[in-house]
Amino acid sequence: MGMVKIAARDRLILALDVPSMAEADGLLDRLQGHISFVKVGLELYTAAGPEVVKRIVERGMRVFLDLKFLDIEETVRRATNRVASMGVEFLTVHANRKALTAAVQGREGSSLKLLAVTVLTNFDSQDLREMGIQRTVQDLVTARALLATEVGCDGVVASGEEASAIRKKVGPRFAIVTPGVRPAGKGVDDHARATTPTQTIASGADYLVIGRPIRDAADPSATVAAILAEMQAAFDTREER
Repeated sequence: MGMVKIAARDRLILALDVPSMAEADGLLDRLQGHISFVKVGLELYTAAGPEVVKRIVERGMRVFLDLKFLDIEETVRRATNRVASMGVEFLTVHANRKALTAAVQGREGSSLKLLAVTVLTNFDSQDLREMGIQRTVQDLVTARALLATEVGCDGVVASGEEASAIRKKVGPRFAIVTPGVRPAGKGVDDHARATTPTQTIASGADYLVIGRPIRDAADPSATVAAILAEMQAAFDTREER
């Protein structure tokens, strides 16, 4: 199979976890030419709105809008349609059948890709039990990943621990995007299921979302270079198998 070689640079997503447009611009200025894909989450989107997406797109960077939609169908459909019109590449939607189906309708005719959020990466089985769900995190994650493929999503957000189980169920074309990745030697912060880039890619992830280790580095661009080197080696190893 003549596969096109995976370029790590296309697969590293910087989580822009900053509270203002000014700070976002500051970090992106330092990383212009080093990072090509950026995730905007609730905090920054609430602070700066659609303008932040526009500014990132104008820099020639790809945008992952991590807003985790979950609402009645009409609202999800319309909101997804707005996101699609902004030139966003990835949007997250909670893995609820009605919400996912509405998002698929809302993005029709656009190049927007939809990622289902299976189970938030800081949840454990105790959290699920409190929600009245008697399954393990792993079971629920794979069931929701299958649901996402069924309704026409393009991928899922899942922890490195879950990637291999999902990959076995969904086949190679479905994108697995993994947050909570920590370069070796970094603490795990508040993601209960954190993994290193090498582990994450070996277990089947396609995109890695990394925020704090880059944002808080003394030299963010050097940190990105080191992460990309580790990712590239892991992708190359995986492709040789």
